[in-house]
Amino acid sequence: MYRLVFTQVLSRLDAEAVHHLTIRLLRLLGMFPPLVRLLHRLLAPRAESLRVQAFGVHFASPFGLAAGFDKDAGCAEPLSALGFGYVEVGTITAHAQPGNPRPRLFRLPESRAIINRMGFNNAGAAAAAKRLRRVRHIPAVVGVNIGKTKVVPESEAVRDYVDSARRLAPLADYLVVNVSSPNTPGLRDLQAVDRLRPLLSAVKEAAGRTPLLVKIAPDLADEDVDAVAELAAELGLAGVIATNTTISREGVASTEAGGLSGRPLKARSLEVLRRLRQKAGDRLTLVSVGGVEDVDDVWERLLAGATLVQGYTGLIYEGPLWPSRINRQLARRLRRHGYGSVREIVGRTA
Repeated sequence: MYRLVFTQVLSRLDAEAVHHLTIRLLRLLGMFPPLVRLLHRLLAPRAESLRVQAFGVHFASPFGLAAGFDKDAGCAEPLSALGFGYVEVGTITAHAQPGNPRPRLFRLPESRAIINRMGFNNAGAAAAAKRLRRVRHIPAVVGVNIGKTKVVPESEAVRDYVDSARRLAPLADYLVVNVSSPNTPGLRDLQAVDRLRPLLSAVKEAAGRTPLLVKIAPDLADEDVDAVAELAAELGLAGVIATNTTISREGVASTEAGGLSGRPLKARSLEVLRRLRQKAGDRLTLVSVGGVEDVDDVWERLLAGATLVQGYTGLIYEGPLWPSRINRQLARRLRRHGYGSVREIVGRTA
């Protein structure tokens, strides 16, 4: 049914307008806790085999929603009720900013992909912190993804990230430093190890006991992926999220500027995951994202060494029942192969 609605109606409307309408509907749903609890009872992962622990946090399922959908931390609870094992909100910046000019979000249905150049549009860390303080009516693991405010010069980037971390880390189950979006000028330069070290060190101190991860780009050279893995392990980070969107246009017809997500990113995201696992072993928790469309992709990422897996573009093309369906299929596959827990398959082909 959703695919028919998407093809006949949603795909004909402006992509960002549909996204904002979806967010408003989810926020409206969040105003009725009994409905959220009902959805959670119907759709949330229940199978004991799906439960996993990473960096001291318990997840009902290894499959979660990547950052970029709930940019302002306004609907993490309703999204969790749809069946995601966890929801990563953001990217949130220390100061409010409007993002880049519209249009800035483009669907590529023939490639099962999306291009966005949103530019970290959000209401800022203070507004997000206010929303994250709300009482949760269902169990929900919420990660917070932080980035650099666009108008802040690169020389002050560390302070900008630290400001966000101090506000948001106490309210997050885990914190993510995003240095890999292609839509903020100069941001990806911070992935260079000599610049990344002081940034991560400062944010880790500001985060306190909250687990800290770093999110990297798929466009990094292999040797730079290795260097980031070594740095993250050396600094005692909780893990690495691989990968963000790509600036490559291989396999798609569009030349729109921005970050490409979805199916075309699948192969490179898996390559980076395998390289991180080879380099870091089990010293870091690896979170795989990029081109995850179905249970086969989730299964492959787990086997390759990811403890957690994220999706986003698949939600756009598959609809609100997508996370619940993947969880059911994953639990069935575990049973069929004789595994009692998802933990038993992590890294088996690494």
